[in-house]
Amino acid sequence: MPVATSTLDIRRVAGHIGAEIKGVDLSRPLDPSTVDEIRRALLANKVVFFRGQTLDHGSQIDFARQFGEPTHAHPHEDAPPEDHPQILTIDPRRYEQRYGVGYREQYRERRYSYYSGWHTDVTAAVNPPAASILRAETVPEFGGDTQWTNLVAAYEGLSEPLRRLVDGLRAEHRFLAGYKPAEEGKLQKRINDNLLVSVHPVVRVHPETGERALFVNPGFTDRIVGVSALESRRILELLYEQITRPEYTVRFRWAPGSVAFWDNRATAHLAPTDLDHLDVQRTLHRVTLIGDRPVGPDGFVSEIVAGREFTAEAHVVA
Repeated sequence: MPVATSTLDIRRVAGHIGAEIKGVDLSRPLDPSTVDEIRRALLANKVVFFRGQTLDHGSQIDFARQFGEPTHAHPHEDAPPEDHPQILTIDPRRYEQRYGVGYREQYRERRYSYYSGWHTDVTAAVNPPAASILRAETVPEFGGDTQWTNLVAAYEGLSEPLRRLVDGLRAEHRFLAGYKPAEEGKLQKRINDNLLVSVHPVVRVHPETGERALFVNPGFTDRIVGVSALESRRILELLYEQITRPEYTVRFRWAPGSVAFWDNRATAHLAPTDLDHLDVQRTLHRVTLIGDRPVGPDGFVSEIVAGREFTAEAHVVA
């Protein structure tokens, strides 16, 4: 297959984060200079968007491989699409089939505040994905937008004394952080049978840019290590409020064929919260790239509490 060359049109879409890239067909192999240009745009803008793409599972995985090695679909995924173990399909109907009709209500219960839906992908793993690539197949005519936030800008927006404080802190991350169900459902059992718990630096030094980013998120961060429960809660609330400040965010309106490619080491994102009451279809497909262990400003390297590294191999207990 001939290599696709392109002249990219890269335009920023918000003050702190996000750029839209035009002039490239992601379904074809890219020449090295185009790959390098997209990588530079990703590092600079944290998330980049493409529209009007004609990807399927195979070509989405091929595109991802030009930027790193894809992971298995998810640490808890035992049934990815046939012949495409790297694909995680995101569709609420699929989750209800697997975990029961109460899945959406359970998810709503976990959203105890505005920012609790924000997350960075799979930070329960000791080596969270370096990047994520999400492709829209079917989306509703309205609603269903995704938001991203720049965790580097959020860190830099803290006062100098607070930056000094968080530079030396560590946090424990796990699935369903902070959520204590009344009884164990299918989702909780799956998580307990495939337990992943890690301790990460609260501030991560980006391995490519050297930038410092806040590396906590409401979806996975359970507690600050080495402080009281009250201190942990107050510190995390302050940091969650910081990372979700509107000025650090960008909002993306999906259409079939849209692709979002984000640096998972420097962003958190918010899945849509405006569709639960509507009978609409929304199906997207995600690929993530294998990441390394985060390193803090003091040299602390993330440690495993339970589980193993997140790689291309599936180790799911069904």
